[in-house]
Amino acid sequence: MNKFLLRALVLASVNIAVFADAQFRTRNRMDKLEDFDEQKFSWGFYLNGNRLDYRIVLHPRYGSEGNQNLVKSRESYSFGAGLIAKWRLNDYLDLRLEPGLQFAQRQLIFNTQSNDQYAAGTLTNPPFIPIPLTEKDRIREIKSTLVDVPVLLELHGQRWYNSRPYIAAGVNYIVNLQSNSDSEDDNMQQVFRSTTHNFAWSAEMGIQFYFNKFKLTPAIRGTFFMNNEKVADNATTPPYWATAMSTLQTRAVMFVLKFE
Repeated sequence: MNKFLLRALVLASVNIAVFADAQFRTRNRMDKLEDFDEQKFSWGFYLNGNRLDYRIVLHPRYGSEGNQNLVKSRESYSFGAGLIAKWRLNDYLDLRLEPGLQFAQRQLIFNTQSNDQYAAGTLTNPPFIPIPLTEKDRIREIKSTLVDVPVLLELHGQRWYNSRPYIAAGVNYIVNLQSNSDSEDDNMQQVFRSTTHNFAWSAEMGIQFYFNKFKLTPAIRGTFFMNNEKVADNATTPPYWATAMSTLQTRAVMFVLKFE
């Protein structure tokens, strides 16, 4: 998957460079879509590639042993798509609503067999019967389908030939359709649970290129969850999994191509 995304990004970069060369040629140059940004409302769509992982805050007793972290996140690469609705506020500010669908598959690795030492029970966990952790117990493949609804305030500079730089920031409401939050099973049955409803903040920067028929915007966006996504395991489940983490939060970096 990494090689495929790398090739896609290289191809997109080459195409953007060719477009930019055509846009910035001064010979016989005409400004394109001159009145496009004067519209009060406009529409479009976007495609994106993602790099996702988790930010993990470990439980001080069950999540670490000495200087060793017992839970690790393995990043993944995925894709998504969505729609764009823009509301022009003034010459320099736009408000954007960009609902989209994001697909992700990540791994959490639990090297927590050493928690057997707490089998007699602690102040925060009842006694439990230790079990030998197999490879299936140690690795959780977490698939997510995310309905992402970001609201972004965009600040852009003045148009230069057929291009315009911008930065944007805002908040996201994100629904995880594969959270398993209502499942009665937990990690003892190989079911990893997380929150369904989430909130995040996003920051983005890019350059808008104007063509005869449309506007193309390549951009980089970072999205960072603000709430704790962890759902605790059942009280009778040993502290090998969710108990080993205090906080779990998604982090995503996206390469976005917008068409308006």
